[in-house]
Amino acid sequence: MKRLPRIEQYGLIGDMQTSAHVCDDGSIDWLCLPRFDSPAVFAGLLGTEKHGTWQIAPAARSRSGLDPELSPDRRYCGDSLVLETVWRTPTGSVRVLDFMPPRDGTPQVIRIVEGLAGEVPMVSAMRPRPGYGSVSPWIHEVDGRMVAEAGADALWLDTCVEQVEKDGVVISGFDVPAGQSMAFVLSWCPSHAAAPDVPDPEAALAETLAFWQEWTQKCTYDGPYREPVVRSLIALKAMTYGPSGGIVAAPSTSLPEEIGGNRNWDYRFTWLRDASTTLAALLGTGYRQEAQAWRRWLLRAVAGDPENLQIMYGLTGERDLRERELPWLPGYEGSDPVRVGNGAADQLQLDVYGEVIETLYLAHQSGVAHCADSAVLHQRLIKHLAQRWHEPDEGIWEIRGARRHFVHSKVMAWVAVDRTIRLAEAGALDMDLGPLIELRETIHREVCAEGFDPVRNTFTQSYGSQELDAATLLIPRVGFLPPDDPRVIGTVDAVRRELSTADGLVHRYPTAGEDAGVDGLAGDEGTFVLCSFWLVDALALTGRLDEAHALFEHLLALRSDLGLLAEEFDPVHQRQLGNFPQAFSHMGLIQSARLLHLLSTRSSRHQGSVALPVPRSAPDRRRQTRTGLASQHA
Repeated sequence: MKRLPRIEQYGLIGDMQTSAHVCDDGSIDWLCLPRFDSPAVFAGLLGTEKHGTWQIAPAARSRSGLDPELSPDRRYCGDSLVLETVWRTPTGSVRVLDFMPPRDGTPQVIRIVEGLAGEVPMVSAMRPRPGYGSVSPWIHEVDGRMVAEAGADALWLDTCVEQVEKDGVVISGFDVPAGQSMAFVLSWCPSHAAAPDVPDPEAALAETLAFWQEWTQKCTYDGPYREPVVRSLIALKAMTYGPSGGIVAAPSTSLPEEIGGNRNWDYRFTWLRDASTTLAALLGTGYRQEAQAWRRWLLRAVAGDPENLQIMYGLTGERDLRERELPWLPGYEGSDPVRVGNGAADQLQLDVYGEVIETLYLAHQSGVAHCADSAVLHQRLIKHLAQRWHEPDEGIWEIRGARRHFVHSKVMAWVAVDRTIRLAEAGALDMDLGPLIELRETIHREVCAEGFDPVRNTFTQSYGSQELDAATLLIPRVGFLPPDDPRVIGTVDAVRRELSTADGLVHRYPTAGEDAGVDGLAGDEGTFVLCSFWLVDALALTGRLDEAHALFEHLLALRSDLGLLAEEFDPVHQRQLGNFPQAFSHMGLIQSARLLHLLSTRSSRHQGSVALPVPRSAPDRRRQTRTGLASQHA
């Protein structure tokens, strides 16, 4: 019987163009080549071994017979994306280094096996299955090299160890004595192209470690929790498509939000919202180059058509992301359907205007050079938003039910106008301030009147609804209202009471179980990791720093042994859920760590309440003493 690893048992390696999921049993079960959104050549993660895997492990180790004595130790080598797995067996110990060199041509997965003590019998078993596990390739030998060809794809496996093909599996059995090493290199190229060069694995390892060392040294954050912050930054960098600057929401598809459920989506695309908030985290830790690359990506993706702004695009700006199902894949732990493409690309989500413009504002605040083209795009985006902000939409959670007037969407529309005013006041944007100021006040009045329940003293999910939404926790964070406003405090308390578990893990909104709820979907889901970090921020901003620190540390404890976070967490079965790793989750970790550091530092200096500058923009302020303005904390 096949072992079913938990999501958190996977590590990530990547080359800033694609990535691989490496299980703690030594098996690569997910790898798309040559890009994040290409069809997988190993798709065992969403099916079984027959859908494609590549395992390197001690010979006694197999998924059908687990020996606890062979459970490995693993870690990343320093601040890098080089994964180290150490196996200790009765006959000796070995180390396996898995990595993908930052690409300069051919995409490669390199696996180096090093003997540490004694002598260990090892097995490499590679079962390539291109087309998301649907195609059995032609495996043959060319000039002493093994190659698997199928359609447009060719996979070349180079090693000094003897290789044989049996029933569609390339197998190598070998012994590793102490002090010796064997390397396996998997290279992809178009099947019609010449064979790729045989690389130097040790030189590639040195270059990969040097790349990550140089990149992480640019991090300007030096506060508490630096280790998880840097690890999260590395994860975000790994999810950046280097040639274009686009950032995927996650490098996987269809990992379920409920085991056995159908909330399974493809996240291997660039959402404006996810990329914008990720860039905010990168900007806040000193990474301006990524912001410049993303701004260029945005200009290309939106092109001359901001009136038809999509909420997501392909890695290089593709618009056609049609959703389809892969019926031959049974799904992770039977969670079907497996989907590729994403139908949400056609939705109206008004909050993305706020996230995009907020990021352009933060880029300006961070010293990223002015760009005349992005200024023109900004002007056209705000003009279009002014015409549509009052419409209902599908909102941040991409509901597949009827459109609503979501409070968070309106708040982020306010953010878009507010940040535009700020840039115009600073002379960085040529806009007529009068209509913008009036629009900002109009949106603010409407949200406070239509989106607030005075009986329960909380903002609700949408106008006139009874449901709550964790996205309203952002109201103080973006400066819509000051943190000590009674409506803010009431909203935070209501979310804790109605959407949170006893230990502070937050659901996005109520789901309806077997019936279709607000989101138009049946089934349930886990708690949403980003929403839990939003609660950390809200607690900190409303003066409950001790509770915020306690919740933050609890969230850190939910990370995998490699410091990675999926989209959601199941508090009942204590396991990660959803696509993995998730940019949103790691962005939230970084932003919460930075906010806690800022507020703790100010609190210790003033030995009392945290006095932050008051934003000049929101007209409906009751006690203007503190604010959660994103541009001052992010």
